[in-house]
Amino acid sequence: MNLELLETLQNNISRVMIGNERTLKLILTAILAKGHVLLEDVPGTGKTVLAKSLAKSVCAQFGRVQFTPDLLPSDVTGLNYFDSKKGEFVFREGPVFCNILLADEINRATPKTQSSLLECMAESQVTVDGKTRGLEAPFFVIATQNPLETLGTFPLPEAQMDRFLMRISMEDMTPSQEFSMVERFLVDEPLAALESVCGKEELVKLQAQCREIYIHRDLLKYMIETVHATRKHPKIMQGVSPRGTLAFVRAAQGFAMTEGREYVVPEDIKNVAVPVLSHRLTLSVPAEGVRYEEEIIREVLSLVPVPVEDWEKR
Repeated sequence: MNLELLETLQNNISRVMIGNERTLKLILTAILAKGHVLLEDVPGTGKTVLAKSLAKSVCAQFGRVQFTPDLLPSDVTGLNYFDSKKGEFVFREGPVFCNILLADEINRATPKTQSSLLECMAESQVTVDGKTRGLEAPFFVIATQNPLETLGTFPLPEAQMDRFLMRISMEDMTPSQEFSMVERFLVDEPLAALESVCGKEELVKLQAQCREIYIHRDLLKYMIETVHATRKHPKIMQGVSPRGTLAFVRAAQGFAMTEGREYVVPEDIKNVAVPVLSHRLTLSVPAEGVRYEEEIIREVLSLVPVPVEDWEKR
């Protein structure tokens, strides 16, 4: 496995991004697992810069949609229009026809427009007027939303939330990290000078190799027991779905890969459990923000015993 390429990719993005090592590792994990990421954070924390840095590092086509209440589904997926010169209908591709899509402030669009991304994210394809068109691999969505501002927004429905492999946020900078950021951007523009270190074909190969990461049967049982514990928890009305179980497994494989291993260990599972599982819960008690859901997942993890084994053994 070309794990050195993955490390090179991570280091290249770090030339622009200061701090956020864990966030970056989780985003790379999601890409390897062929998932998508919901970034919940306030404006100005570097979400767009992170997405652009990733696209430039992979030599991939970058697309961006600024979601607003008047945005139509055709503004996202594309539409057929009549070309008078050709005398026929022609399809004009929407911004989803790219490799890395930044869906900025996704909760500002109406549910109808939000749902236009469902097929794209789940099946990497777009259907317009009865004709289905595939999206080029790799296809990765980074959607953002501000968790503090709710005026004029439309909360993502459960079906949409379940399409995201992870829900994460940017990390807070230390004073020294913020000083380094100011120094780095004071004169230069690191993003403009960033060069690609990985081709799209190489990333697709890494995604295929991710499926080969070994998971011991005892760890698989541990992950399933964790998922089932969410379905029995007194504070949870509806626990993690079977789709969430598969996402949990794929994310553990991806995180192990970012750590330079060809097998999963319990630490990989614990590192991805909160970002993969917390947004899939329907609580039976009023929740005070996403932190409460994350605390419940941590509580579930503390209740399920971790097996002890030689994880490299096949």
